[in-house]
Amino acid sequence: MPLPLDNQLCFTLYATSMAINRTYKPMLDEMGITYPQYLVLNALGETDGMSVGSIAQRLALESSTITPLVKRMEQAGLVTRQRNPADERQVQVDLTATGRQLLVRCNCLNETLIERSGMTLAELDAVNRQIKALRDALSGGQAVDAT
Repeated sequence: MPLPLDNQLCFTLYATSMAINRTYKPMLDEMGITYPQYLVLNALGETDGMSVGSIAQRLALESSTITPLVKRMEQAGLVTRQRNPADERQVQVDLTATGRQLLVRCNCLNETLIERSGMTLAELDAVNRQIKALRDALSGGQAVDAT
């Protein structure tokens, strides 16, 4: 007989992810972006000028998922897209000034998460490190980021 859902790590992580998304949603709606667009903004905040493929790899998604997101973000004036002159197959994505300003505004999401969790930043950081270690172990040591 399987373990009850509340005793399964996969369900706890899933339910926690959903709770975080519900916490973020009103703020993201107010900013006019979706959670996946928020992730793209953050990826570009780490390394501006990434290719669509690099963004997809960073976010553990398919390029075909990133392309329409980036197109909508370009229409909203948050990013620019241009073909890489060295390799026409690659599309480079850069934050605009508006995109950078929105990324700064997005910090309220982290502040709200800390406040609502009842945990300190150090406690949340420790949980995050443990979950990343688990993710990396389950991915065969293929870390999503370089941290």
